[in-house]
Amino acid sequence: MKFAFKIAALAGAVALSTAAFAAEPIKIGVDGPFTGGSSSMGVSMRDGVRLAAEEINKAGGVLGRPLQLVERDDEAKNERGVQIAQELVNKERVVAVVGYINTGVALASQRFFQEAKIPVMNNVATGSIITKQFEKEPENYVFRNAAHDSIQAPMIVEEAVTRRGFKKVAILADSTNYGQLGREDLEKALKAKGVTPVAVEKFNIKDVDMTAQLLKAKAAGAEVILTYGIGPELAQIANGMTKLGWKVPMVGSWTLSMANYIDNAGPGGEGARMPQTFVQEPTTPKRQSFIVSYLKTFNPKNSRIDSPVSAAQGYDSIYLLAAAIKQAGSTEGPKIKAALEDLKAPVEGVVTTYVKPFSKTDHEAITANIPVFGEVKGQRVVYAYPEDQKKASEVRLKK
Repeated sequence: MKFAFKIAALAGAVALSTAAFAAEPIKIGVDGPFTGGSSSMGVSMRDGVRLAAEEINKAGGVLGRPLQLVERDDEAKNERGVQIAQELVNKERVVAVVGYINTGVALASQRFFQEAKIPVMNNVATGSIITKQFEKEPENYVFRNAAHDSIQAPMIVEEAVTRRGFKKVAILADSTNYGQLGREDLEKALKAKGVTPVAVEKFNIKDVDMTAQLLKAKAAGAEVILTYGIGPELAQIANGMTKLGWKVPMVGSWTLSMANYIDNAGPGGEGARMPQTFVQEPTTPKRQSFIVSYLKTFNPKNSRIDSPVSAAQGYDSIYLLAAAIKQAGSTEGPKIKAALEDLKAPVEGVVTTYVKPFSKTDHEAITANIPVFGEVKGQRVVYAYPEDQKKASEVRLKK
């Protein structure tokens, strides 16, 4: 009850800031799954967004106006995302929106903001197509500060095939847009290495038995399993291997870092590796401040952020938008978009310091040199390689 009160108090503080603000608030939509299997990502993202908005409001807001977050739970459902997008545009009249955890929800919803000329900052969803959905139109209002799958898939393949020397590779991907687009990216990256997967298997959200898929991978002689899915089902893959008495490494997309993978898989989930833009370690003063504030405010179990990447990228997305609004001197969508495409001042974030993160033709803030490999160890994600940990205090800038 005390925790719920604290969360409600923070949401209220962000929404209204203080009575000292007489100016009309700047409304920013926050869309993500706050319930269901994707919720560890959605809630972590939302809480990172809340922290950033609270800090900005305490410092005087943007253009002398407080940020007001308009939060909506899309339940990871495309149709719900569409309803929310229409509401945020027509009823709430937000000036921008952050969020989107699920690639399918993003692709279904973004067109309403595109038509209304309202910038969208994807801070978690990684489907490669997301920022390209409207690239043929004269103006594109979709931006992202997450590592898209065309970055992650080659990293996964490099880790499994080149770095660790596995030749027989199986792919297990869920049936969503996220899983199947990711699978395509993996197959493309494998082909570039001259590798054909020995098994390619699909599973559905909420599946609890992966025996059939795993038996096919085992029969094909798979030495490693590459994954594209989310926490609960990824845990079933690890648990399925434990039941079969067959254990091969799992290397997959960043979602292997989700709390509901780590907790549900238990000892069987140890050793899984995945690209990460942020590991919950205080390697810079900015990251230390963020981690301390997050843990103090939200008190997550075992002092572990459920989805550290989602929280960090959510936090950074608000600072990027705030910088654009400040530079534009306006809350008009076209002016915010133009400012994002030509940010004059660097924005110090948790993931990186954003120096000219976007341009007219490039709406991706994260480049391939920024993510590192994380590994599940002792029920949390740590740096997989000592050299990455040693250099973690060196902020990796966009190339």
